[in-house]
Amino acid sequence: MQEKGGWSGFHGPGGGAGRETVRPGQVSTTLPPLTGMALSVLVVLLLAVLYEGIKVGKAKLLHQVLVNLPTCISQQAIAETDGESAGSDSSPVSRTHHRWYLCHFGQSLIHVVQVVIGYFIMLAVMSYNTWIFLGVVLGSAVGYYLAYPLLSVA
Repeated sequence: MQEKGGWSGFHGPGGGAGRETVRPGQVSTTLPPLTGMALSVLVVLLLAVLYEGIKVGKAKLLHQVLVNLPTCISQQAIAETDGESAGSDSSPVSRTHHRWYLCHFGQSLIHVVQVVIGYFIMLAVMSYNTWIFLGVVLGSAVGYYLAYPLLSVA
């Protein structure tokens, strides 16, 4: 359909399908391709840094839990205490057991978050884009550099 001024239905004056025409006074709503790629690489880089940070945090949390829990916890001691107290939740073994379950639940949630982020990173790498791959490698290196000194701090 021909309108006045030579404009056709969905095409601009160049006639190219899919091309966005920007008239004077209008602002383009799409980002240039280079900006979109740079943002994608930055997001993937930050995801890789976060993955390394979670990995170190999980190891540090496990170490802290193992240091703080008493070494004499066993199923036999818990069974003896439960039999003597007849359902009392005030015994130290019962509280320790409850704390251990809470720590284990927290570690499980952290593990799920780590796995989900790892799969997102894997999907990004499977796009076979060199820049995305380099962003993942650089993010892992930066994350390792920033997070692993935290393990040695007592």
